Amino acid sequence: MSSIMGKDDEMMARAIRNADRARLSSSPNPWVGSVLVTPAGEIFDGATSPVGGDHAEAECLAKAGSTTHGATLYSTLEPCCHTGNTPPCTKALIEAGVKRVVVGVVDPDEKVNGQGIASLQANGIDVEVGVKEEEVRAQLLPYLHHRMTGRPYVVVKVAASLDGKIAAADGSSQWITGSAARQEAHRLRAYSDAVCVGAGTVRKDNPRLTVRDWVPQEASEGALDPKRVVLGKAPQGALVHPCIEKSGEIENILNELGESGVLQLLVEGGGNTISKFHSSGLVDRYEIFFAAALFGGDNAVSMLSGNGAVPVEDLWRGQIVKLSQLGDDFQVSVVPKLIK
Repeated sequence: MSSIMGKDDEMMARAIRNADRARLSSSPNPWVGSVLVTPAGEIFDGATSPVGGDHAEAECLAKAGSTTHGATLYSTLEPCCHTGNTPPCTKALIEAGVKRVVVGVVDPDEKVNGQGIASLQANGIDVEVGVKEEEVRAQLLPYLHHRMTGRPYVVVKVAASLDGKIAAADGSSQWITGSAARQEAHRLRAYSDAVCVGAGTVRKDNPRLTVRDWVPQEASEGALDPKRVVLGKAPQGALVHPCIEKSGEIENILNELGESGVLQLLVEGGGNTISKFHSSGLVDRYEIFFAAALFGGDNAVSMLSGNGAVPVEDLWRGQIVKLSQLGDDFQVSVVPKLIK
């Protein structure tokens, strides 16, 4: 049994690496990785293709050809059992004579949600669920969040001085952090389906909101610029065009973006926009880039606007999950602290 578990862990880790290949190209479909192992020990890899192309499981089957009978298929996400842009993967696995399927996590999509597993089992296929589940959940977090809430996974990105300021009193803010931090910020954009700023930021900074300062390690990953969302009205001629203009309550905006297929939204500013998202309680992660710099005084722009917490017991508290050095700057990754 221990040898089987070890093999399952090894192959699921390989499937997770395969899924990394699809991360920048598969959305709004989930970035899934698969591995097929034939009875003879041959191994075939698969990953989700761009929308309209093969799912990871189908890619494995196509590569394996006539050697699939009696094989074991590893997939980071439960195989689909409905017809969308492609036929059901469960049907393909059954017809290919696959003997065993190992799944990382159950797909919470209402069209699947255990039905794929049930279909495989009903056709005599042995199914194992939960192998490397923690790692797979972390990799698929934006997709899983979207399917469970209907809203994008919201990441707030802030570039600030050590005294928590994001711009000088005259509104100037380029550049507080250095090139390494900007590259990482552009990587965050590439991994997001949309990036959001306020109309005030568009008027002051005229940002392009592209991923020009970050290039994937493999050209085949094909990083794309995200959709651009502006809270308010973007001036004519602004570099942010074409963009989506939104107004109203943050929850309603997120629901609308979720319905349009945005799985991850990156919120970049300015202070008023960040504050609106923070106050909504719907931010899932904060990425704060601190420069070794101080504005001093009290007239620079703070990362959050409005009145602060009173009394101290009302402080918003989060959990630091990662610290990274980026040149002369450092990045703090924070998630809301769960209330027990």
